[in-house]
Amino acid sequence: MDEQYFIPANSKRSLLILGLFKPIDFGIFITGLFFSFLLLLILPTGTMVVAIVAVLPGVVASFLVMPLPNYYNVRTFIANAWQFYTTRQKFIWKGWCVLSEDNREER
Repeated sequence: MDEQYFIPANSKRSLLILGLFKPIDFGIFITGLFFSFLLLLILPTGTMVVAIVAVLPGVVASFLVMPLPNYYNVRTFIANAWQFYTTRQKFIWKGWCVLSEDNREER
């Protein structure tokens, strides 16, 4: 087949836990839920503010691993946005309307 390989579109999802989580994401999610559960047991949840503080680690962890379109999850989006705005960008154009030095020699 002329050394051409067909890669299925869902090949990366099979490497994920439950088809959604990388091991680090699963760890973040479980840790956030554990701390929320622990705070609910320790803190007296008589007032609404204390109850919100107790549930906050689980909510933040769930938000970070929530899937987004065109990105793996919110954590990946935040990391990509941070990298984009804090590093110097260099874009090299190799489009169809400009011939590179390699293509000029061939013609």
